[in-house]
Amino acid sequence: MLSLQTITEQLGTQCKGRAWVIVTSQEDIDAAIGEANKAKSQDFSKIQGRFHTRLSLASSNTDEVIGERLLTKTDAAKAELKKEFAGKGDVINNQLSFVGNSVSLKGYKDADEFSAFYPFAPYQFTLLQKIFETIRKVGATGKHLSRGERSLLDAFQSAAVQNLGKNTDALIPLYDFYPSIESFIDGMAKRSIDEAPLNPALQPFDSQLIKAMFLIRYIPDIVKPTIDNLATLCIDEVDADKLALKRKVQASLDRLEQQRLVSRNGDLWFFLTNEERDVAREIGHVEVSAAEKTRLLAELVFDEILGGQTKIRHRDTKADYDFNRLLDGAPYRQANQTLSFEVLTPLGDDYEKLQSAKCILRSSEGNGRAIVRLAEGERLDIELALYQQIEKYIVSPKADQATPSLKRILADRKDENRERRQRLVYQLTTLMTQGDFFALGQSVQIKATTVDKVLDDLLNYLVTNTYSKLPYIKVRQADPIAEIKAVLTADTVAAAGLGLDGEEGNALAIKEMRDYLHLAASQTRVLLSDVVDRFSGIPWGWKPEWETVLLVARLFMAGEIKLLLEGADLDPAAAVEVLTKTARFKQVSILKRKVADASSLKRARDLYKELFHKLGRDEEDSLVSAFRARLGEWQTDLNAFTLTASTAHHPGKADIDAALSRIAQQLAVRDSFAFIEALLGAKDDWLDASEDIHDLVNFYKTQIAAWRKLLDGLRAFADNREALDKVPQAAAALIELTQIRDNAKPYGMVNRIEPLLATVNSVNEQLAQEKRDRALFSIDEKLAEVQAKLSAVSANPDVSNKALRLLQDLKARIAIQTSIAQILYLQGQGGDAMDEAITLIEAAVAGKPLHVAEPGSTTKPPQTGTANVPQAPAKTTKVVKASEFSTKTYLETEADVDAYISKLKAELLAAVRSGQIARIQ
Repeated sequence: MLSLQTITEQLGTQCKGRAWVIVTSQEDIDAAIGEANKAKSQDFSKIQGRFHTRLSLASSNTDEVIGERLLTKTDAAKAELKKEFAGKGDVINNQLSFVGNSVSLKGYKDADEFSAFYPFAPYQFTLLQKIFETIRKVGATGKHLSRGERSLLDAFQSAAVQNLGKNTDALIPLYDFYPSIESFIDGMAKRSIDEAPLNPALQPFDSQLIKAMFLIRYIPDIVKPTIDNLATLCIDEVDADKLALKRKVQASLDRLEQQRLVSRNGDLWFFLTNEERDVAREIGHVEVSAAEKTRLLAELVFDEILGGQTKIRHRDTKADYDFNRLLDGAPYRQANQTLSFEVLTPLGDDYEKLQSAKCILRSSEGNGRAIVRLAEGERLDIELALYQQIEKYIVSPKADQATPSLKRILADRKDENRERRQRLVYQLTTLMTQGDFFALGQSVQIKATTVDKVLDDLLNYLVTNTYSKLPYIKVRQADPIAEIKAVLTADTVAAAGLGLDGEEGNALAIKEMRDYLHLAASQTRVLLSDVVDRFSGIPWGWKPEWETVLLVARLFMAGEIKLLLEGADLDPAAAVEVLTKTARFKQVSILKRKVADASSLKRARDLYKELFHKLGRDEEDSLVSAFRARLGEWQTDLNAFTLTASTAHHPGKADIDAALSRIAQQLAVRDSFAFIEALLGAKDDWLDASEDIHDLVNFYKTQIAAWRKLLDGLRAFADNREALDKVPQAAAALIELTQIRDNAKPYGMVNRIEPLLATVNSVNEQLAQEKRDRALFSIDEKLAEVQAKLSAVSANPDVSNKALRLLQDLKARIAIQTSIAQILYLQGQGGDAMDEAITLIEAAVAGKPLHVAEPGSTTKPPQTGTANVPQAPAKTTKVVKASEFSTKTYLETEADVDAYISKLKAELLAAVRSGQIARIQ
């Protein structure tokens, strides 16, 4: 660049600034200099600053340049090539097809392109350009980047010269381009290629293949180095047997891998530089034990593929079951569960021996075992070992002190290992879904396509068939803890919904629990924790544990077992806390309750018959259950009577309270033996109570209607009591009815109520009828007076209705009255009603002219326009109460009479003289 600057300055001086200097470069100058020489970079930057015009020259049309300068053919040659393509065009393009690559690596478009580019393939122009660029960037070549021999033109010319003399079936393979850049590749980079022909373990084709692999080493995104693609790159004639060539490539790769010249990452193969080869050799020397490979395999299977799953949810019961995980017979982490899930892999020592028959036998071992025998996997052992070797080498002391180039190689290996792990996961997943399945000594047919579904189907089969008594719990609680609390706080067996013999109560499970406890807990105590553990195991599998505890709670509330805490009996209220906390299970003991002897059972059956008038059952549990049911019925009835009995004049409140207290106390005894003992100990009290209860039930269910008639009758007769007491037969009946009402136990006298009421009612009706008749007569007289008044003034219908309505309403009310006092009161209201009626008439008359007809006259009222007779002023009514004018209650002498009459007369005359109408009341 300094020489260039000198030349430019001298040329500018000689040409007086009238000269163009153009500088070209095959590579980015900044990239060529790199970061290694920053001082030189600054010098270049200053020089570049003096060239103000910068041109970017692309080489996108390299194929046209090469085709024009190197591949121009005679007309005869073109014709022959076109003919060749016409016959074999599809074969040629098929031979040149790539797998998993971009569309830029294309074949021949048509015969013209074939004749123009032959013997090169169209993709080689693009590919070789990418190869040269990447080889320069990674520093595999020398620093003289502008040497013409390394240009694309030189590379294609060199390759064409190597194939002189071949016929038109020949194609140029990729490795023929290698000689054009060989002399400019760093020695460290090409040493393995140079030494390959001298290696007796390799064949000539191996040297060719490794050259092609070197060329594409750094462009795996353009050409994936698979066997298919490597075979395509090595095609050297149109009619080559590509399948045979692929086998040849595979064999060559195996030899090269053994010599550490190439490495494999899945189905991809990579050329190794000397330094990479040294690293590969050192990695190959890292020791990996069988245990380490097994541990890695277990991690991949159980943690990554199965997601660390250690429980399976049973589809039918929705309960979760833990299971052990085993790989080739060795447990993975904890293995203390009942169920086991084992994976047999090709790494296992007995894999080849464990065919179907032996797997069936193996699956029958232990309590409950399911097995997946993986299908055979290709290179599984090699890939696992290589993964472990790379991981161990990366963390070795040498790697900690690595040079920059070694760090790059290790980073590449780390990336490869990440891909390798993903491939291992995918491969193992496929091997599991394609494997064979066994459980409980049977071959299991599973059609699942995912590992999750395989595990779910297989372990569901295992749970269902291991726990044969799992279906005993037919009804499962959504919230079993809440159900336990409900059972323990229920007042009665029925209220708790126990139904021990029905499906809701899980009768089969109850029987299973009962049979065990009657045997195991008859003499010694059994811990609740042991019971839970037992029934969560084979063949029951009752989970969650609360379902088992719920069964215990139901048997406890049914009185079949006793619960003890620290040696003391638990009552239901105290049992709630200990039965709903797993930490307390080891503190709770279960003991079968005592059994009554034959004599006690006979006496209890006799008592049952006396109390309920039915035959009792012979078996103790059934007899106690019957007692509980009948007592529960009594309890329900008495509770229903309590409110009514609390109201006035209703008998039996004290008896109801006493009976309810006795029943509640008896039902609180959960142990059947103690239940019978308590009954027999209070036999006489129960017999007395039963008589009271029968009377109460009969009274409040059948006699209550008659009793209500009694109370209604006494209330109705109260108003006429004075009059009724004057009639001997009514007075006697009323006394007896009152005595019945006030009797604490009137049950035997209720049948007397109807006739006694009839007697009083007959007399009462007779007395009331007399008073009604008088009252109605009085009201009729007043109606007549009002009617006469209305006729006298010729009142219109509206006034007539209003005036008569008050008296008519009183008459209707009197007609239905049975109370003498009320009849007399309404009769007295008649005068006031008549006064109001007359006042209403007078007020109506005062507001309009009236025609007054002579008594007996038939003359019609004058028509409009005739003279009217002058209307007399309306008179008001004054009520004179006769009783108010005597100062004495009784008049005994003529003087008393004269004085009374004198006062009354004066009052009447005063009213008349003042223009009023006097009405005596």
